[in-house]
Amino acid sequence: MGGVCSRKRSQLVEDDDDSLQTPTRFSKTSSLKWLLLTLPRSSSDISRKGPGKGPGRCPTLMELCVAKVCKDISKYSTFAMLPSDLSQQVFDEMVDSNCLTEESLETFRDCALHDICLGEYPGVKDAWMEVVASQRQSLLSVDISCSEVTDSGLNFLSDCSNMQSLSCNYCEHVSEHGLGVLSGFSNLTSLSFKRSDGVTAKGMSVFANLVNLVNLDLERCLKIHGGLVHMKGLRKLESLNMRYCNYITDSDIKYLSG
Repeated sequence: MGGVCSRKRSQLVEDDDDSLQTPTRFSKTSSLKWLLLTLPRSSSDISRKGPGKGPGRCPTLMELCVAKVCKDISKYSTFAMLPSDLSQQVFDEMVDSNCLTEESLETFRDCALHDICLGEYPGVKDAWMEVVASQRQSLLSVDISCSEVTDSGLNFLSDCSNMQSLSCNYCEHVSEHGLGVLSGFSNLTSLSFKRSDGVTAKGMSVFANLVNLVNLDLERCLKIHGGLVHMKGLRKLESLNMRYCNYITDSDIKYLSG
């Protein structure tokens, strides 16, 4: 997500932390200075590691700072005033370390994140989607595979019209009605709905609006017979996975020719 900070932001809101002094304005380097303040005061608090890649390599300054912020996440109420690339790194680390909760997710509201990958992450449900959708036009990629998200939660994404990639594999609570939100995603290039009963012939009518779609994964979607007619105008489609989609006939396939 790039280097440390390219944009000026006004202020970081921090809850009851007497040990850190948060700068009131962010210049080109001030967000880095803020991160430096999160580091331990004593070098003995940082384990010595060898150079190079791998388990023994020395962590970068950015990695140390991000790790410290994640550790102290409860001290902050929002990262909305940080540059989005910085917030993105903190968010990714929270997910990778399995530390993100519904409560800490609120810290990332309105942070202009580009990518939210929560596939197979425990506890993801409709309540999370409001914060996910708060990224609005900045949001480009979302993965909520294996979540408890329903039609209502998916509908929160309606304001995220710049979405380019969406994965909702094994989302058992999304119906054909929930697919309606896809009609506003004309920039979508990748869509994955593996093993979804919500992908029906009727629900697939929204696919006609996905004119920039390149990759589509409908593996194990068993109710798509009669729905491929809605894909005949998808001229940019390069990859289509219909593995284990029973009941597909020659009459369905003809709409994919040309």
